[in-house]
Amino acid sequence: MHSIDWAALTRLRQAFLDGTAGAKDYWRSESDLASYDATFGQRIRWKWDFVLGELKRRNWQPPAGNVLDWGCGTGVASRAFLRHFGTAALSKLYLSDRSPLAMQFAARQLDPSIPVWLEAKPGPAEVILLSHVLTELSPAVLEELLLLARQATAVIWVEPGTFAVSRQLIALRERLRGAFQLVAPCPHQAACGMLAAGKERHWCHFFAPSPPEVFTNGDWARFGKLAGIDLRSLPVSYLVLDQRPVAVTESVRALGRARVYKAHALVLECTAAGVRERRVTKRESPALFRQLRKNKIP
Repeated sequence: MHSIDWAALTRLRQAFLDGTAGAKDYWRSESDLASYDATFGQRIRWKWDFVLGELKRRNWQPPAGNVLDWGCGTGVASRAFLRHFGTAALSKLYLSDRSPLAMQFAARQLDPSIPVWLEAKPGPAEVILLSHVLTELSPAVLEELLLLARQATAVIWVEPGTFAVSRQLIALRERLRGAFQLVAPCPHQAACGMLAAGKERHWCHFFAPSPPEVFTNGDWARFGKLAGIDLRSLPVSYLVLDQRPVAVTESVRALGRARVYKAHALVLECTAAGVRERRVTKRESPALFRQLRKNKIP
């Protein structure tokens, strides 16, 4: 990590926790942005790597044309996107944020050869990237965003894996699925099984892996204490939509983490028929049971 402004991170964290981050631009300086990008931003990047890595395993490719990083902040999402998919199909990259300081910072992190445009009020794009924005949007701004999203060919939306935010994303999935094919994480195109009676306590989330350096670097240990987070845990909720036809690659998707007991484990699974709990016993499925004990969802 470079030199971290710990006081700035404390102030930013408090704004995120008390719900005031959406009220106004919270970036005060280059130091704010650089410190955030090296800490909170890195954790978000690892989530994007998890999601984009899954898309590549599914052989999904973004449509050619313009890419819009909406609410770009320090530009974590667009950097991850370009790192995974390259620039061959890119016409222009639009960085959009209410903060001019953030847009300028995000642009400076990119290779100078990339055609970048800064737009406070962007128009439609073939691909829209949305990263950790839901908790900061007013109802009116959310409606504007959904109107913009419906004009895109593909939308990649990555959010924190909390119960409340996941439930918000599920509601948006239902509003958008008539206009798009569901690429991920959903293994089907039907209504979300989380909305069925009796499933109210569940939410759609996954866990991205943390790199080894978070366990050996002193700055990461300090950041974990400051932020009050478990560095081993990277919960993420996400939604990938595409207006183009989508190939079906799986019929069942395991969610979250298994609840592991002495001789069995319970795995929450999503299918076209709904959300169900699967019982995996140590005796009947020893290899799978060992995976689940290690928090490895197959």
